[in-house]
Amino acid sequence: MNQPIRVMLVDDHAVVRRGYQTLIEEHVNIQVVCEAADADTAYKLYKSKAPDVVIMDITMPGRGGIDAIRQIRQWDPAARILVFSMHANAAYALQAFRAGAKGYVTKSSDPELLVAAIESVAKNKTALCPEISEAVATSRLKSDANAFEALSPREFEILGLILEAKSTEEIAETLRLAPKTVGNYHYAIKSKLGVGSDIDLVYFCMRHGLIAPLVSLQST
Repeated sequence: MNQPIRVMLVDDHAVVRRGYQTLIEEHVNIQVVCEAADADTAYKLYKSKAPDVVIMDITMPGRGGIDAIRQIRQWDPAARILVFSMHANAAYALQAFRAGAKGYVTKSSDPELLVAAIESVAKNKTALCPEISEAVATSRLKSDANAFEALSPREFEILGLILEAKSTEEIAETLRLAPKTVGNYHYAIKSKLGVGSDIDLVYFCMRHGLIAPLVSLQST
């Protein structure tokens, strides 16, 4: 009998982790060996437990999932990471893959699709849910679709913290960077996206669906 796929769950909500653990372990070939609520814990557990697949949320307190992917992949270039997120925006998916993810599934996907994605990523195959496949394909047809691709994963992570209204000092503490370095990243982000101020940056991200209120406005 083949050894089960050893999985680490990374999500800041304990109830969510427990629910997906129950779902995943209904399949005898998958076993959850550890779980983490933040990026720092995920990194430490990855080094000690060496799971076959990491299931990573993107939005967490402090450092987000994209930076966690980057850090884990720096330590282990062979790490197999599957993003499991509420974000169905192509920009998030593309940045996750640039950071080193092997798959991306949205939380609105059918549960069995998550299981299939785990099995694919365990075999070092790329896994995308239909929702993200369509979003990425559609983004390629838009003239300004590649705007966020100009950003590095670290810049994209900092952009997310800026959009959460975090101060330069708070971002520096979260990412263990000097405030001056954060300021340089902030300037580079605005320069690459072609905006001149923080309010323009917010409007730019709203137009591209990175900020949730835009979804609410579109659905009304």
